[in-house]
Amino acid sequence: MTLQEIADKFQRGLDRKPIDDSLKFDCGDDGAITISDGTARLADDPADCTIHISHKNLEKLIAGKLNPVTAFAMGKIKVSGDMSVAMKLGKMLGS
Repeated sequence: MTLQEIADKFQRGLDRKPIDDSLKFDCGDDGAITISDGTARLADDPADCTIHISHKNLEKLIAGKLNPVTAFAMGKIKVSGDMSVAMKLGKMLGS
């Protein structure tokens, strides 16, 4: 799944359950997805919360094959900024 396909999936979730905060998924050299103002787009913009995750693990996360709490504990996900924004991810993805 490309980052654009992941951003599109995020957008569908935002259309159902928008979030007011900004959130960025930083996949290093593979790129970044920023969610702000009700839009998910490929961009490396400043955000209230940044989730550092590999592209491969982001795919697993949105497919429900990677538990975010376990991934965080194992260091597969690193969060900087407002942690409460990261907690809204499940709501946006329909979990």
